[in-house]
Amino acid sequence: MSVRRPPSLARLPYGEKPPPPGTLQARSLTGSVRAVPQAGSTIRFGRGGKPDTDLKVGGDDTCVSRRHGELTYSDRSWWLGNTGQRLLRLPRGQLLHTSTEPVPLAPGYTPVFVRGSGYREHLIELYVTDWDDHGPNAKETAATVPPKRWPLDDDERLVLIVLGQSYLRYELEPRPLVYRRAEAQLQALRPEYGWTKRKIEERVGAVRRRLHQSGRVPTKLMRDEDDDASDGTLMHNLLRELVDSTTLVPPDLAELDLALE
Repeated sequence: MSVRRPPSLARLPYGEKPPPPGTLQARSLTGSVRAVPQAGSTIRFGRGGKPDTDLKVGGDDTCVSRRHGELTYSDRSWWLGNTGQRLLRLPRGQLLHTSTEPVPLAPGYTPVFVRGSGYREHLIELYVTDWDDHGPNAKETAATVPPKRWPLDDDERLVLIVLGQSYLRYELEPRPLVYRRAEAQLQALRPEYGWTKRKIEERVGAVRRRLHQSGRVPTKLMRDEDDDASDGTLMHNLLRELVDSTTLVPPDLAELDLALE
């Protein structure tokens, strides 16, 4: 595909007046660019400098390709594609490889991470002006919208705290506690309830069904017919949603300390 250099490049503006709808603004640690929504407009980014790229990213990291990716305007959208040797990471963990089809950018803010050496990731911030956009600072004094926190009864909350201990400690690779160990801990915390694996599964299943039926959780929580999703995957998705929404938070781990007293 032939591409052209962006017809308009400028420093990323944060003034009161927003740029025209569809304008793409991009910036990295070392610079920023801007391009108007015109067919064929392209912004290239990577470790190399001009004229190979329009936006430098990871200039000191040889694991970043000299021309690692590009943003091209077509069909009323800006499309992000990977042209480098390492992956690009988008929100919700979406990954782009050179073999992956370019993806369209939604209006507003999108962070993109370029995989580098070791655990390094280099950030590119993208902002596409929407038709009713009043600028990046338009709502700086508006009330903050809280996350969607899910209602749990006391038994459900206790079960999920026990199962999700590593998630509440914000470990890098959390895993649900196995039912055998969860049952033992729940017996120590609340022996009068007579906890069994079946009772744990009932509490977890009730929460999964409620969240699934809400239609507001993007990840899979229930197994469809002829679905091979594992119980571990479904449990991971449930615990991740409860932690990400701050329904469960680290102070909830204090409930577990009671078993040690």
